[in-house]
Amino acid sequence: MRIEFPHKTTRANARKIIEDRLKNLQKEYGQHAHDVDHQWQGDTLHLSFKARGMSAKGTLEITDKDVVIDGKLPLLAKPFESRIRSTVEREAESMFA
Repeated sequence: MRIEFPHKTTRANARKIIEDRLKNLQKEYGQHAHDVDHQWQGDTLHLSFKARGMSAKGTLEITDKDVVIDGKLPLLAKPFESRIRSTVEREAESMFA
C-alpha cells in the first residue's frame, strides 16, 4: 500500500511533526502493539511492529513536497485496506493542515 500526501513545510519540520505524532500514538495505543521499532535513515523512517497477531512494516519518506508511506499489509489485514488507507489519509490531513 502506497500513500502520498503533501506536507507544505520543510523536511525538518515535517519530520518533527511525524516524530511528535508517533510519540502520541505510542502513548495512546502502545498497549496494542509490541516489538515496535522505528529508525530514521536520512529522510526515510523504517517502521515495524506487531499487533493483534500480525506483523507490519514499511517506510515513510519525506521529500521536499510530500510524505510517502509505503508498506505491505499482512494478508489478514487486506480486507481492511480501504479503511486503513482512509484513516492514514485523515491523520495526514490533520497533521499537515
